[in-house]
Amino acid sequence: MTWSTAVAAITPREKPHPLAHSSKAPTALTDAIALREVAARFQEPSPGVATWQIISTIVPLLAMMAAMHVGLSFGWWPLLALGIPAGALTVRTFIIQHDCGHGSFLRSKRVNDYLGRFCSMLTMTPYAYWRRQHAQHHGAWNILDRADARSLDIYSSCLTVEEYNALDVWPRRIHRVIKHQAISLLVLPPLIFLGLHRLPYDAPPKWKAERRSVYLTNIALAALYGGLGLLLGFGSVALVLLAIVVPASILGVWLFSLQHHFEGTLWARHDDWNPVDAALRGTSFLRLPRLLQWVTGNIGFHHVHHASPRVPNYRLEACHAAHPSFSTAPVLTLWAGIRASRHALWDEARGRMVTFAEATRQRKMVMA
Repeated sequence: MTWSTAVAAITPREKPHPLAHSSKAPTALTDAIALREVAARFQEPSPGVATWQIISTIVPLLAMMAAMHVGLSFGWWPLLALGIPAGALTVRTFIIQHDCGHGSFLRSKRVNDYLGRFCSMLTMTPYAYWRRQHAQHHGAWNILDRADARSLDIYSSCLTVEEYNALDVWPRRIHRVIKHQAISLLVLPPLIFLGLHRLPYDAPPKWKAERRSVYLTNIALAALYGGLGLLLGFGSVALVLLAIVVPASILGVWLFSLQHHFEGTLWARHDDWNPVDAALRGTSFLRLPRLLQWVTGNIGFHHVHHASPRVPNYRLEACHAAHPSFSTAPVLTLWAGIRASRHALWDEARGRMVTFAEATRQRKMVMA
């Protein structure tokens, strides 16, 4: 078996990055074969478990949305009481949509796509467009010099300390503001899901189906929420929507961001990159309390997901326990995950993520 074959086997249906060949290939190849064999045992979807996830996630979410509309006649407290749990269920719905995009949630590709499009009405995320963007992420994650790195959003790319310090004053200040925890994790997430996802902002013209999915999703959302607005009042619909989307987007973006941006992660130049190291060292095992693990659809086992995106969320934990290599992934606790966003830049000299303050001190020392 060749290295390329091993990589393709680890990430079925996801196109491996053309720069996946590495000087570390012999060791990585051995690990790739072993992990592929283990992951293959957990890639088969379970219709029963998947159906129960739909019933236990989407049904109560719809019920909570209805209760919030009814509760508005009694004041603001129903929004405050139900907004966060409804937002949590929206995150779990997003995980279902995510798995549908990987073709891992159910056995039928057609049913996966139908379900994914339905979920997109609740997550405000165009299904086909986001699926292809996410496939690019899985093609080559944590590569510092990938050709499209700067075209991606701030959560998918990473500047090195040298690159950051080489920026002019204003670009450096803007980057620091955008990456500040209050902005990147609190202000921007709702704007991304409510505004940015309404536009095919970085889709090339050849992505015709994906660009069309953005516009069709917008039409469907306008019809759905416009119809509800005519029946229930546009102000009420907007309030309920905001009460759900704001906490859901904040939690969802936090999960996506921290899994690749934390102090003990690994970013590499393409010549030193391979998918096994990138999965087991470049992504985290976020160990959450059971309730939060349920809400987030086991996505804390992110190292397993990157090793094999075809493993459905409800089998990630079992896959993690099936091979000792998975236990070598960096472990983040809930508190460590909250603090992880402080580490925003990759220091190539020290081989770790650092804060802006550390990068600034380094720049001053060089200038001195």
